[in-house]
Amino acid sequence: MSSPTPSPADPEAAPVVLLAQDGPSTRAVYHALAREFPGVVAVIERPVSRWQLLRRRAKRLGLIPVIGQFLFVALCVPVMSRRGTRRIAEIARRHGMDLSPIEGRVVEVPSVNSGEARAALRRLRPRVVVVNGTRIIGEETLSAVGAPFVNTHAGITPLYRGVHGGYWALAEGRPDLVGTTVHLLDRGVDTGDPLAQVTFAVTNADSFATYPYLHTAHGIPALLGVVRRALNGNLEPEPNHSELPSKLRYHPTLWGYLATRIAKGVR
Repeated sequence: MSSPTPSPADPEAAPVVLLAQDGPSTRAVYHALAREFPGVVAVIERPVSRWQLLRRRAKRLGLIPVIGQFLFVALCVPVMSRRGTRRIAEIARRHGMDLSPIEGRVVEVPSVNSGEARAALRRLRPRVVVVNGTRIIGEETLSAVGAPFVNTHAGITPLYRGVHGGYWALAEGRPDLVGTTVHLLDRGVDTGDPLAQVTFAVTNADSFATYPYLHTAHGIPALLGVVRRALNGNLEPEPNHSELPSKLRYHPTLWGYLATRIAKGVR
């Protein structure tokens, strides 16, 4: 089933909908989409509480790894973020990323998996749904409209699924696989067919705090190309790295990060 083509006279219709959580990458993606595709609507979900995230991870990974992840986020990330402020501004300036708050048509929902989110999608009748930074989207939402859901992922799939793909590629001695994947969304975690993949180099000024901005900066042009293809009805997969094994990645622990930094110099 495919969504009907929105009528120009329909004030609710939006050919491109951004389904996301607010944050720097979502803001950059929204502004890039809005510059090229007039009438973009952002459907923004509330974030999951940190406590809920920790509880879910502890059930999946065990208590000790989650404590290590918490310590890394609490002790290391703030320091790297402060030190990376100038580099982040440079990345945004060089790549023309607008990190200002989203202004325009915004629909706030409690969750991408809520009835409110599905009702908004049905009302907007998009031809393509761009996903950014949300919780895992369930089948009921994915099937709420006939439009494809496409996601920009910080990592080259299938080897670097999950989070912080660029960091893990560097930690494993694969700088050639530091990159971003735009893929179709399915019920798995970053398992959908890749639609575009782009790799990039990092500099000595970069760290764990700046890698996400590089992923976004290099991923946006690829995403825009995919959205154009979706609007033209041409979303053939491009499995550039289909020969790679599939592996799901998580946040590093404090001790794992420090060991990698000492042994390999990966920041």
